[in-house]
Amino acid sequence: MLSLAASGCVTVHGELAVLPAVQRSEAAKALAQFTDAYNAADKAYDPALDANRVTGALGAINQAGLKARSITSPDGNAGHQDLELTDPVFTIPKKAGWPRWFVAVADSNRDRDSGPGDNSWVLVFLRHSVSEPWQAAYLTILSPDEIPKFKTDKDGWAQPVPADSTATTVPPKELSGQYASYLKSGQPDTFAKGPHTDGWRADRAKDARLPGLTTQYIDQPVTGGDFEPLGLATEDGGALVFLTTRFFERQTAAKGYRPKVSADVAALMTGEVTNTVTQESVSSAAVYVPKRGADPSQVIVAGRLQGITGAKGS
Repeated sequence: MLSLAASGCVTVHGELAVLPAVQRSEAAKALAQFTDAYNAADKAYDPALDANRVTGALGAINQAGLKARSITSPDGNAGHQDLELTDPVFTIPKKAGWPRWFVAVADSNRDRDSGPGDNSWVLVFLRHSVSEPWQAAYLTILSPDEIPKFKTDKDGWAQPVPADSTATTVPPKELSGQYASYLKSGQPDTFAKGPHTDGWRADRAKDARLPGLTTQYIDQPVTGGDFEPLGLATEDGGALVFLTTRFFERQTAAKGYRPKVSADVAALMTGEVTNTVTQESVSSAAVYVPKRGADPSQVIVAGRLQGITGAKGS
């Protein structure tokens, strides 16, 4: 991946050199390896088969889902259909140091309507050294108009946005915390209206008190390790940032009743449900953040993928 003749400051491991995170041919290989592993794991419902190709938010969601289905369907996935990711476009930042990462946008045969112009799978691949495999850390499904134009140099390499950057209205490292706070209280007032912001808060409020059932929510930021926010600069001076949050949903039934628990949730559960069940979920989001000086209330949660990663009965 590294060219030792590229610069006098290049080191063996690439800590000092400002270089593309990966060459496009290697990025294509990483996408193909992910797809093959994903299909094998989905067909067998065996999390071990793609454990080394996923990490971060996507890894938590993928591995928990496969673990649950390996219990509920021990003979594998009778309805398996191979995932096909076609016409990939790779956006590769040029940066120094580790981790290295890149974004792949591809058409998927999992869309309801197949063909050009459908929603795309947006995958973020990550690794921390040349000895590690590329792993998919984030997945978001976006429509073409939800994917911004990324800022690139004359050679087509993208520009990463550091976690502590002040070039945007919110530094990427603060987004997960602000999103968790917003979901709880509606503040800070930086998020634009949409299904993943005020729409989600409204759905929660509606479900908080149902006949015989009360639901409480706790949201937490997640920013460390392979869950760190990763941002790409856009042509308009903003950034598209991929981030993680974790939330807990606690359902308490009225006396004499028990909350209903699906088979997949039961497969991940510890404890025994008497009148309460707490579900833990991980949420992966792609968030557009405008440049500093723009309208601060226009941080857009463009897409979000969530999955239950654990549950506890009491």
